[in-house]
Amino acid sequence: MATTARSLSTKEADIQMMLAAEVQLGTKNCDFQMERYVFKRRNDGIYIINLGKTWEKLQMAARVIVAIENPKDIIVQSARPYGQRAVLKFAQYTGANAIAGRHTPGTFTNQLQTSYSEPRLLILTDPRTDHQPIKEAALGNIPTIAFCDTDSPMRYVDICIPANNKGKHSIGVLFWLLARMVQQMRGAVAPGHKWDIMVDLFFYREPEEAKEKEEELPAIADYTDYATTTLGGAEWSAANIPDSHWSGDAAPVPVVTGEWTAETAAVDGGWDAAAPPAVPVPAGVDVVPAATGWD
Repeated sequence: MATTARSLSTKEADIQMMLAAEVQLGTKNCDFQMERYVFKRRNDGIYIINLGKTWEKLQMAARVIVAIENPKDIIVQSARPYGQRAVLKFAQYTGANAIAGRHTPGTFTNQLQTSYSEPRLLILTDPRTDHQPIKEAALGNIPTIAFCDTDSPMRYVDICIPANNKGKHSIGVLFWLLARMVQQMRGAVAPGHKWDIMVDLFFYREPEEAKEKEEELPAIADYTDYATTTLGGAEWSAANIPDSHWSGDAAPVPVVTGEWTAETAAVDGGWDAAAPPAVPVPAGVDVVPAATGWD
């Protein structure tokens, strides 16, 4: 009895989350095959989806995903930008392969392609946008799971999950719920317990928003503080460096006099030595004076 009550509370919490993400909002058009999942129609013409059937379809899809032994045989795909981040996160936590972006024609049918694959299950975000992989999956007898809105075509879709597949929050919540159900059925997450992964990770992020957050990071004002705190502490402090490296006394520089030897340079007195004696020049030879540096 306690298990039943816990499952009911879990279902209610999931439905409340779907309501907050507006998963139940459809469109003003309704396909004849989607009428069974419609709860009612609002005054403005928007069809409302029955979230109870959405939750049941999520459970059915999770059972199908768990039934496949190798998760790498599952391909989850989204050509819609709002679903690409959710697809990548779903693949990360379930072990499936993700295809985010445009579908390359022939991926499931042309064996000469380098990206050719033969999946055992295909999961799609929108049957209308992802029409090309649906056709190729039908040619290869690959079962297909898709999130379908009220106006989505149902052809070649084996398991339809009725939901709003146009909102970024709706898509993120649906993939998060499906991934959590898969983890629960595999035993990785205890049923009725909270999943550690936040649902925000599955939401689409605007490129401008991500850029603004990167610009808000504090810049490094002082390299000394950065070196002492980040690069090893005492190893980079000035106390561990010999004083000879920090002293203001310049190292003795050998000064060349008449003869080019190091011994005479050391004896002549460093920088205070007199200029070398002039070398006699034979008569009739023009010599260009060179800059000696001596005053």
